[in-house]
Amino acid sequence: MASEVFVRGMLYLSLTIVGIPGNATVIVAFLLLLYQEKRLLAADAILLHLACVNLLVVVVRALTETLASFRLADIFGDTGCKSVIFIYRTTRALSIWLTFLLSTYQCLSIAPPGSSWASVRALLGHYLAFVFLFLWVLNTCMTTAAILFSFSTKNETSPIDNGINVQFCYVNFPSMLSRDANGAVQVGRDVVPMALMTLASLIILVFLYKHSQQVKGLRSSGGGGAGNGGAEQRAAKAVVALVTLYVVFYGVDNVLWVYTLTVKKTMSSSLISDLRIFFGSLYAALSPLVIIASNRKVNSRLGCVAHEKSAVEKTKNLSSM
Repeated sequence: MASEVFVRGMLYLSLTIVGIPGNATVIVAFLLLLYQEKRLLAADAILLHLACVNLLVVVVRALTETLASFRLADIFGDTGCKSVIFIYRTTRALSIWLTFLLSTYQCLSIAPPGSSWASVRALLGHYLAFVFLFLWVLNTCMTTAAILFSFSTKNETSPIDNGINVQFCYVNFPSMLSRDANGAVQVGRDVVPMALMTLASLIILVFLYKHSQQVKGLRSSGGGGAGNGGAEQRAAKAVVALVTLYVVFYGVDNVLWVYTLTVKKTMSSSLISDLRIFFGSLYAALSPLVIIASNRKVNSRLGCVAHEKSAVEKTKNLSSM
């Protein structure tokens, strides 16, 4: 048993080590961009918001699970369970919807200028703050059951018939119908943006394929270079990579969630809970690596910081000689 606890602790520790510095790096890079240019493009604002939400996911879930696994902190009392589950479920849902918003905006960006879709993109960018507010309110309201029905496993005093084991906490619903209804709402909340962002990614991939064929045709006819769409193509490929990560990791998470709702006696098994939390946090931990690797604005800001640090070190070394 001790070895199992050690393994799960190391798994969550790996998510924490990767996810917190990764998301913090993306946040710092975009804040530097905002400070230098006094504004952010809509796609950059979405990425900044996504990194902030993913950082919360990793801190609230992966870090707390790490501390609890190694018995470094006792945070899973009734109040701790309600807070952790509520914040995790809200930010997890926001991470999903922000990825959908990013893929939708990128899909609209390939629309020809002057078209109705280009107008929709401009409208979305103009009212982006209100979109963020709407998503926060929507997902917060859809997670209220976590506050009402969750409690610590340490305070279990009676058999739990309609509950769900989330490792250190239980979410116990008043009836089987309410449990299944809540589960169906959560699955629907995940599957709808998953289907829409997959469709948007397919449209982007078709556009990239057609564009590459046009470039090949121009080169074969001696028409010159590839044009000026390199930045948009890189951004589109990065969005497709993020959506792919989402579909894989949250797809597994939702399959396990459906299994939890449909198979009996899942309360006694913590393995399903561990797997769900792990895959649910994996996207939040790995997505900043995709952003750092693919976003030139992030890379340039990080390069400037590294250059300034090396210049300061050289100055110190020269002054000490």
